[in-house]
Parts: sequence; C-alpha cells; structure tokens
Amino acid sequence: MAGGCRCGAVRYAADGEPWNRTVCHCTDCRAATGAPMVGWLTVRRDACRFTAGPPAWSRSSPRAERAFCPSCGTPLAYRADALPNEIDLTLASLDDPERYPPRDHVWVSRRLSWVALPEGMPAYPTARDDA
Repeated sequence: MAGGCRCGAVRYAADGEPWNRTVCHCTDCRAATGAPMVGWLTVRRDACRFTAGPPAWSRSSPRAERAFCPSCGTPLAYRADALPNEIDLTLASLDDPERYPPRDHVWVSRRLSWVALPEGMPAYPTARDDA
C-alpha cells in the first residue's frame, strides 16, 4: 500500500497486511488533527518506509509521536513508544483508502456527542485492548 500528504512532498509505502483498522475518537487524535475522529491502520514498523521527503515528527504525548508533512501539515503516522514494532498510518492519507475500511471504533467514551456510530460495527469505550 502507498500514501502520502496532500501536496506530495512526503510519500510512504508499506508491505504486508495491515491490522487494527479503526477510527479513534480520543482527545489526543482530535487535537493533533483538528478532526472529530481519525481513521488508522497498523502495519509493521520495519515494513513501512518513507519514499519521498521525510516527514516531521512531533512528540504529541509522553508516550507517542506523530508524523506530518512539514510543507502542508497532513497528518500521516503515529508511533507509540510501548509498541516499537508497529506504526499507525492515517487511513485518509492512503492512495486507496476505500481498500481498507475501518473495522471498529475506539475511545468512543471521548466521542463528540454529534458523531453517530455505524450500527453493527464494534465500538470500544477506550482502547480495544482494555475491553
């Protein structure tokens, strides 16, 4: 799979099958993106490479950092310190986001009141692993 930022300055490619295809409603994701929720998918960190222009990285919390395009600001990735073998990529930055629809919603306890969840899709009050 491949993706990148809006202006094309940063591109990435990842091999292998992604997992944790999710929509996150946590306050950290909302604050980092300015969006009411963020779609993510997880791939092996060693299977993901930035192929054009390095992203800028910012420590968004004591436990994680986020990548974005230094030119246009597109949010691209998330790396949790506790998960050194994983990297999350923003679904909307994929070249073909339709190929990887989310399978669940996490941190719905933090969801904005006007965001409706799809019927039948699993939704977790906090992290999936906490359920």
